[in-house]
Amino acid sequence: MEIYENAEKVQKALLVGIDTGEYDAEGSMKELYELVESSGAVAVASIMQKRDKPDGATCIGSGRLEEIKEFCQNEEIDFLVFDIELSPTQIRNIEEATGIRTIDRTMLILDIFAIRARTNEGKLQVELAQLKYLMPRLSGKGKEMSRLGGGVGTRGPGETKLETDKRHIRRRIESLKEELEHLTNRRDQLRARRKKDGIITVAIVGYTNAGKSTLMNTLTQAGVLSENKLFATLDPTSRALKLPNGVSVMMIDTVGLVRRLPHHLVEAFKSTLEEAALADIILNVCDASSEEYKLHLKVTTDLLHDLGCTDRPIVTVFNKCDLVGNPLDLPNAKDSVRICAKNGAGIEELLHKIEINLPVRLRQYTLLIPFDKAALISRLRNAGALQSEEYTAEGIRVQAIVEEPLWHLVDSYRV
Repeated sequence: MEIYENAEKVQKALLVGIDTGEYDAEGSMKELYELVESSGAVAVASIMQKRDKPDGATCIGSGRLEEIKEFCQNEEIDFLVFDIELSPTQIRNIEEATGIRTIDRTMLILDIFAIRARTNEGKLQVELAQLKYLMPRLSGKGKEMSRLGGGVGTRGPGETKLETDKRHIRRRIESLKEELEHLTNRRDQLRARRKKDGIITVAIVGYTNAGKSTLMNTLTQAGVLSENKLFATLDPTSRALKLPNGVSVMMIDTVGLVRRLPHHLVEAFKSTLEEAALADIILNVCDASSEEYKLHLKVTTDLLHDLGCTDRPIVTVFNKCDLVGNPLDLPNAKDSVRICAKNGAGIEELLHKIEINLPVRLRQYTLLIPFDKAALISRLRNAGALQSEEYTAEGIRVQAIVEEPLWHLVDSYRV
């Protein structure tokens, strides 16, 4: 058993993991520790058991359950968190054997989502995910059905639904789907309007706590919540950014990812993740200071592949390079850049990467166009390239961002 050093907090958790060899159990437990801390509780210790497969009744062996029971009594543990999805029967048996409230990894993530959701859409998505998780777990619940939640793993919009029956939950799920579909349609209309107006979108994606919101704030002064916690940002944020070449793009911050994120959670937040899927350029932000940055990159890359994003530019952004002992050890691919979003290091290079990956080749022009060539100004205006125009004694002074097919028309009038 590994004991953690933490300050005293109200709720104490014991982490329990199973190592079946299917995945990096130790790395997953480290992430579970961070998830518990992000939920507002404190992880006191962790216990790991190697098994060929989880026990069908209690997930872990009876000997370890006795060890857990004794430790929980001595340390006044409030709840257990299993780093594996538990069945209702397993939860009931574990609680009866230890006398300690038990939740699993998915319940914990849902709890954090409930804390972080700010917009109406975010809250609806959380409740939908909670109810979908709850539905198959209603059968067999006895006294728990009448017990209101009061701690980590029981909070959020869906917490009181434990007292409803499956029929009412099905109705609520359908209602939530309709509301989310309506919001998704509105989001689609906004995307269509952006495309019609020629607005270029740049999505910031990546592993949770990689510094995406800090980067968003550095680039656009968006004021997005930026904390050293997992899932600090749940709701997508969009802000305009003017690049050095004069082109304006729409930056979109998205929900962070974790390993082994349950499928129904991905489905619940699909509309949010589609902001990344439909962007013109994707910034895959990675915490370069993490020992597991390669795994984090893989998790994000796999999801982008699943969303069908392989046909557009993806720039890998190694963030927090100020915390890396030797940044030269990081991969130095053509479409990658090393930055520190907190102090602004490398931001100029990042902006250049965005510019060279724009879907069209553009140039910023200051032009002085003769009065007898005013038709050219109309053409620039129709192309959406005109930024400003001023009538002077010498001619019409124009600021414009011009696409490559029109360069030959305006080059001779450049100031």
